[in-house]
Amino acid sequence: MKAQAIPNFFIAGAPKAGTTSLYHYLSQHPDIFMSPVKEPAYFSLENRPENYIPEIRDRIRKQMDAWQARLRDDPDHGLTQGVFVCREDYLALFDGVREERAIGEASIGYLWSQTAAKGIAEFNPEAKIVLVLRHPAERAFSEYLHNLASGNVSHCFSEHIVAGLKTEDKLSFTNPFLAFGFYGEQLERLFDHIPPQQVRIWLYEETLADPARFFRELLTFLGVDASFVPDRSRRHFEVSVPKAAGITQMLQRRGIWPLLRACTPAGIKPMVKKLVYKPRASIAMRPEDRRFLIEYYREDVRRLERVIERDLSAWMQ
Repeated sequence: MKAQAIPNFFIAGAPKAGTTSLYHYLSQHPDIFMSPVKEPAYFSLENRPENYIPEIRDRIRKQMDAWQARLRDDPDHGLTQGVFVCREDYLALFDGVREERAIGEASIGYLWSQTAAKGIAEFNPEAKIVLVLRHPAERAFSEYLHNLASGNVSHCFSEHIVAGLKTEDKLSFTNPFLAFGFYGEQLERLFDHIPPQQVRIWLYEETLADPARFFRELLTFLGVDASFVPDRSRRHFEVSVPKAAGITQMLQRRGIWPLLRACTPAGIKPMVKKLVYKPRASIAMRPEDRRFLIEYYREDVRRLERVIERDLSAWMQ
């Protein structure tokens, strides 16, 4: 009987730091198997339906039901989203492993999670952790734009920050929006459970400056052929900002927005996109919001400098 394959590396964060593209690039490598569901979030116990506001909770439960139905009836399920709470279902994600040496998944909330590092260490003590860290203010703004484009929010970034500063019991589009950026605190917790030699950290800005070098270093870290060059012609998660954010949010909450996007004929999508969306560059972070966030994260950035022994003065400007 074939032994159950389990992941031996995890892309653990940070959100909005290029992890979706990285997941797809790694999936192309012949020696790497990536979970067919990008973010199963199995080891993040906070990431359970009951911990979310009703709007998100219902969406997650629908994804879980869809996954379980497809798992029973259609091995080639083709699902890309889902939160996994059952060990058996989680392990089933890796039933497709054949001879691949590196087996991974990409749950970007693991770095933020209070529980994930301990859970991963107990599950596979030799697991490798991949982290890409982004300027926390830029990361926060990018997450806001993603939610704006998805129709999850319609307010301005300043209001989003104010909402994110409020203490909430349930997870939402504004919680843990700001907490995701406290990398110094999160890394110290990670190193309490996982040896530093099993963790590799890159700065997002460096991955953009020299993506080929970054990818070679990552493949070397994972112990696979580092000469492999992925097809980067397709862009993943490219943000388009709706012109009428309030209408988009209303349609999203009623479940109409995803249907409209799915039903739009491919031939007219470029024209519809121009009518509905405005250029990403047309929305910029206000200087006062940037100054606020730089001060908000300053002490943690200094903490991170000590943890990773890197100069991060560029993140304090």
